[in-house]
Amino acid sequence: MQEFFPDGTLIDAWFYEYGIPDSESLGKRYVVTDYGVSDDGKIYTEQLQNLIDLISQKGGGVLVVPAGTYLTGALFFKQNVHLYIDEGGVLKGSDDISDYPVCKTRIEGETCDYYPALINADGVDGFVMCGKGTIDGNGLRAWKAFWQRRAWNPDCTNKDEQRPRLVYISNSKNVLVADLHLQNSHFWTNHIYKCNRVKFIGCSIYSPKSPVPAPSTDAIDIDVCTDVLIKGCYMEVNDDAVALKGGKGAWADEDPDNGSNERIVIEDCRYGFCHSGLTCGSESVHNKNILVRRIVVEDIAQMLHFKLRPDTPQRYEFITVENVKGSILGGFINIAPWTQFFDLKGRKDKPVSTVENVTVRDCDCSCYKFFNVNSSKDYQLYKFYLRDLNMRTIAEESGYDAVHGVSSENVIIKREEL
Repeated sequence: MQEFFPDGTLIDAWFYEYGIPDSESLGKRYVVTDYGVSDDGKIYTEQLQNLIDLISQKGGGVLVVPAGTYLTGALFFKQNVHLYIDEGGVLKGSDDISDYPVCKTRIEGETCDYYPALINADGVDGFVMCGKGTIDGNGLRAWKAFWQRRAWNPDCTNKDEQRPRLVYISNSKNVLVADLHLQNSHFWTNHIYKCNRVKFIGCSIYSPKSPVPAPSTDAIDIDVCTDVLIKGCYMEVNDDAVALKGGKGAWADEDPDNGSNERIVIEDCRYGFCHSGLTCGSESVHNKNILVRRIVVEDIAQMLHFKLRPDTPQRYEFITVENVKGSILGGFINIAPWTQFFDLKGRKDKPVSTVENVTVRDCDCSCYKFFNVNSSKDYQLYKFYLRDLNMRTIAEESGYDAVHGVSSENVIIKREEL
């Protein structure tokens, strides 16, 4: 059966290939305990990086983490070197920021000097991370420090509390992340930048909302990428489940480091608590052909969130959300200006952003409000298509007048009392 993206583009056969390799099929196995790495609470960054370099020098293979817990700082994977974590195996990050050396990287919509992730891969083709084991960021210390800093300085940014991400993959293609438990990141959990053909299949991605909330631990951040599949994953994090990024600032659309996200499929996933199921923003320039389908939600804050920065030119188009079931604490659709750290950087006129060709259909949810949309002179909203919806809400509906062209068919919105 042929299927299509929201603008009518055919969905490529690549999106229907779900195979997950075993460690033997990835090449020669290099088990870390055979190379001086022990399950003894010590940090083995140097030994693990030396092993990655050795595997690369020998033409490739797979670094295998057996059962046990092994501590490390930042690791940098190379072409033809894969990562496999056995069931019961835990690759655990150091909670000392000095184990993550400052380097040129991409974070929060800009290329700058910052800290690498625990797992890094740049410029690779065919990189695989899989297994039934766990990558644990060990982020508790950073979370506590962040909230203490925020109490002292409410205007501090996310980067001010120096924190590594869990996984950062950049300038790469044909990437597979499968079956892993990815948890307790200091900062964003998975960040892919300027990548093509990336799959997250069957992963469990987690960070806590209590007793110490894990700030800005987005499950998956997609940043200037094309052809991404997120399938069969469980996401429960103290921020957005999937966030589409791509740059920020008054001339963000002219910066070659920035760009579009296109042809993204998110399907057959389950969300525990998170701030949003899918977010466009807060640093994003252009998102097109985004398909979210067959999703179960359990008390997420909102399903579809458009963060529209009045200091950044943005265009979000051809986005479809369908077959969502479950409970939402806030709005199913939420659109509002996003003014955190607003800075026009000398630009005299405010760029006007656009959201258009958004479809929501075949959904059955309880939520505070279905259509939570604010009008603003800083953005324009066009062509929203609502079909076959059964929504149970608490608040009265509003915001439809903010959109130029709302088409509605078989939409039932029943207001219920608390």
